[in-house]
Amino acid sequence: MAEVTDTRWRGAYEGHDADEVLKVLIIEDNDLVAEMYRDRLEMDGYSVTVAHDGQAGLDCAREDAPDLIYVDLRMPRLGGFQVLGALRETPRLANIPVIVLSNYGDPELRRLGLQLGAFEFLVKVDTTPSTLAVRTREFFQTNGASRNGDRPAPADS
Repeated sequence: MAEVTDTRWRGAYEGHDADEVLKVLIIEDNDLVAEMYRDRLEMDGYSVTVAHDGQAGLDCAREDAPDLIYVDLRMPRLGGFQVLGALRETPRLANIPVIVLSNYGDPELRRLGLQLGAFEFLVKVDTTPSTLAVRTREFFQTNGASRNGDRPAPADS
């Protein structure tokens, strides 16, 4: 039987109310992948929004700023790097942590993503829904919610 993660730890972060649910935005054009990740994160108590292209993801972030964003690289309308650049140029959204979640593990793409301000670069083939849930929990345990106004330093900066 799968263990359900206790979500009470979330309230321990500076700048985050214990009764407030952490919001995660997944920007991913593959419906199946997006739904697998969404279902797992929702099981862990997160409020998850899925956007199926880069422009829709940027619009979602502008409408209701999430605490964490996972973004794919190759998508319709706007690619992941374009979304990342637009977020970093928007003062209200500039400090939201973004983790690239891509099929491409090329070291040059990873370097570029981190240079553009991504917190981390994950490769989908190595990132099951359970792995993503653990990574999300570890992220918030280590860095807290983005509402504190400080964007955490990238993983390999």
